[in-house]
Amino acid sequence: MAENETGSSGLGWFLAGLGIGALVGVLYAPKSGRETREDLANSAADAQRRAAELIDQGRQRANEYAEQGRQMMEQGRQKANDLVEQCRQQAQQYTDKGREYYEKGRSQWSQYVEKGKTMVNEQQSKAGAAVDAAKDAYEGLAGAFDRHRRLKQQST
Repeated sequence: MAENETGSSGLGWFLAGLGIGALVGVLYAPKSGRETREDLANSAADAQRRAAELIDQGRQRANEYAEQGRQMMEQGRQKANDLVEQCRQQAQQYTDKGREYYEKGRSQWSQYVEKGKTMVNEQQSKAGAAVDAAKDAYEGLAGAFDRHRRLKQQST
């Protein structure tokens, strides 16, 4: 007998078929009343036993499904926890890497600023030295020009 997935529906059809079969048997059986009553009692007892078996099978199947559901739920919960932990670790790695790059950039920026300040100071010193050299050269030329003019005036 093929079992239906919904045990209560299968049980209902089974009991209906049993009742119809018993009724047809009573109507067409050439037995005495006592034999017919015994047959009906035996059929009812058989139906009761079969119904109890189907109920037990249904309970067992329900318990199996419940246990499978609990196991699947636990597996799902564990998988979700694992994924959350992996995400947390990856986020921490990205955060640490970002901090590292930030600090490296900040350090390089500070180095570039210091290098720039040094270059500006060097250029200021060089520009000052060039100005001083130009002044000295101008004064030297002015002095030479003045001497040349005096000599020329004396010779004339």
